[in-house]
Amino acid sequence: MNREMNRKIGSPPSRGRPRSAKRGAGFTLIEVVVAFVLLSTVLTLGFEIFSDGMRRTGDLQDRSRAVVIAQSKLDAVGMEQQLSDGITSGESEDRHYRWTLGIARSEETESAPGQPINSAYALFRVEARVEWDGADGRTRSYSLATLRLGPRPT
Repeated sequence: MNREMNRKIGSPPSRGRPRSAKRGAGFTLIEVVVAFVLLSTVLTLGFEIFSDGMRRTGDLQDRSRAVVIAQSKLDAVGMEQQLSDGITSGESEDRHYRWTLGIARSEETESAPGQPINSAYALFRVEARVEWDGADGRTRSYSLATLRLGPRPT
């Protein structure tokens, strides 16, 4: 009868190898779950780093375009535009950038009250400011300023 039970239940484990050795051939469910959690964490971090880099690239392109616009406005003063006190403003061709150009006579060239004017030239402070809306919706700005020598206004 004992032999009949062994046939129905199965043969006893062999003495050379333990019963748990059969499980060593594959992965357990917990090992697979842990592997998927680690893989998803690594992929999520990689995607965040990549998208942050792409966003920063766009911000740098916007800023470099603003620098070009501000520099071109400063370069035009004295050549295309007269040196006289005042503020002018406008937009870029694509309407993404708004610029303001301010020209004011510098206090350094002013003579003391009652003193005669020594020069036919005056020093002007020229400032170009460019504003634009960033990808995150916040308003960004960039300013450049310089001093220019021009004819003294009469």
